[in-house]
Amino acid sequence: MAIIMEETAIMDNKRLSRRDLFLIGTMLFGLFFGAGNLIFPVFLGQSAGNHILPAVIGFLISGVGLPLLAVAAIGMSRTDGVFGLAAKVGRPFAYAFTVILYLGIGPLFATPRLATISYEIGLDPFIPDRYQHVALAIFSLLFFGVAWLLARKPGRIMFYIGKVLTPAFLVALALLLGFVIIFPMGGLHAAPVAEYKHMAFSTGFSSGYMTMDALAGLAFGIIVVKAIQGLGVRRPQAIAMGTLKAGAIAAVLMALIYAVLAYMGVTALGEFDRASNGGIIIAEIARYYFGTLGSILTAIIVILACLKTGVGLITAFGDTFKELFPRENYQWLIAGAAGVPLILANIGLNQIIAISEPFLDFLYPIAIVLILLGLLSRIFHDRQGVYVTTIAFVLIPAILDGLNALPASLHQGLLANVLALGQYLPGFSQGLGWTVPALLGFVISWVIFGRRAA
Repeated sequence: MAIIMEETAIMDNKRLSRRDLFLIGTMLFGLFFGAGNLIFPVFLGQSAGNHILPAVIGFLISGVGLPLLAVAAIGMSRTDGVFGLAAKVGRPFAYAFTVILYLGIGPLFATPRLATISYEIGLDPFIPDRYQHVALAIFSLLFFGVAWLLARKPGRIMFYIGKVLTPAFLVALALLLGFVIIFPMGGLHAAPVAEYKHMAFSTGFSSGYMTMDALAGLAFGIIVVKAIQGLGVRRPQAIAMGTLKAGAIAAVLMALIYAVLAYMGVTALGEFDRASNGGIIIAEIARYYFGTLGSILTAIIVILACLKTGVGLITAFGDTFKELFPRENYQWLIAGAAGVPLILANIGLNQIIAISEPFLDFLYPIAIVLILLGLLSRIFHDRQGVYVTTIAFVLIPAILDGLNALPASLHQGLLANVLALGQYLPGFSQGLGWTVPALLGFVISWVIFGRRAA
C-alpha cells in the first residue's frame, strides 16, 4: 500500500522534461502551421511594402499571440477543451459555439483549402491546363485519404506530427528561406497598397484572422493537455504550465517563420509583379532560386505543411464531436470530416478564402473575448454573469463585422442600412468595432458580478 501511495505521489509531482516539452511544442507548431500560415504572411509582405514592420507586428499579435493565449486559456482554466470554456457562458451557447467553430476550422473552410493550396502551389505547374480539374479531384482524394488514415488512431498523433511530418517540413522550408535571406531578390522599398497605405497595423492584425489559428488554438489546446497527461503529468498546475511552455515554443517558431515569409513577399517584388494570393508568390520564388527543382521543393513544403494540419483538424473534429454527441461513431465522424472538404476543395483557393472571410470576422471577436475571459477568470471569480454579459456586448458588433466582410456588391439596401450602425463603433472600418463594447461589457459585468466574494 505504501509503495502504491509513493508511486502515486511521484506521478502527481511529475514534470515534463525539456525533451518532452520540445516534442509537444513542435507537435503544436505542426498542428498550427498549415495552409494559411504559408500564404497569408507572404501576401501581407507584398501588400504592405515599406509599411511591412507595423503590418507584421499586427499580424504576429493576432496570428501568434492569440493562438498562444488560446492554448494557455485551455490549460489555465482547467477545462476539458473549447466546450468546457464556452460552457462558462452557458451550455446552449457552448454547443452552438463549439459546433460552429469546428465546422469552420474543419470541413467547411480551413480543411478544404489545405488540399487546394497543396495542389495549386505544389502540383499545378506540372499539370497541363486541360487536365487541371481532373488532377485536382484526384489529388484531393489522395490527400484526404492519407489524412483520414492517419487520423484513425488519434493516440499516434504526437508521433505522426511531432516526430515525422513537422521535422521534414522544417528542413524543406529552411532550405528555401535560407536562400531568401542570403540572396534577397530586392529591397523593402515597394509602396504599400490598399488598406496597408494608411492602416498597416490594424490591417495586419485582421489579416492574422485568416490563419484561423486563434480558433485552432481553442481546438488544439485539449490535444496538448491530453498529450501532457499521456506523459504521466497529473497536477493541474503542472499541466497548465506545460501547456503554456509548449505553446510558447510553437509561438516562437511561428513568429520567426512568419517574419521571414513576409520579408520574402516584399523582396520578391524586385523580380515579380504582385500576385492574387500568396500561393502563387511562393511558387514563383521557389522556381526563381531552384528552377524545376524549386517546384519540387515547393510541392514538398506545402504538402507536408497542409497534411500535418489536416490530420490534426480531422482528429480534433472527431474527438470533439464524439464528446458532444457520444452516440456517434468516431470513425464515421472523421470520415465526414475528410469527405466534405474533399468535395469543397475543388471550388478553388480564391473562392474558399472569399467565403471564409465573413465567417472569420464574425467568429474571431467572440473567440478572442472568450479566450481573454478564460485567462482573467480568477479576477472575477469565474462568475457566469461576467461571461454572459461580456459575450452579449460583443455579439452584435461581431455580426456587423461579419456582414461588413461580405462582397461590396452586396452592401446596398437593407444591408447598407444595417452596416451604417457600425459607424458608431470606434474602429469598425478596421474590423475592430467589437473592442470597445467588449471592454464596456466586461467592466460593467465585473462591477455587478465579479467583485462579489467567491
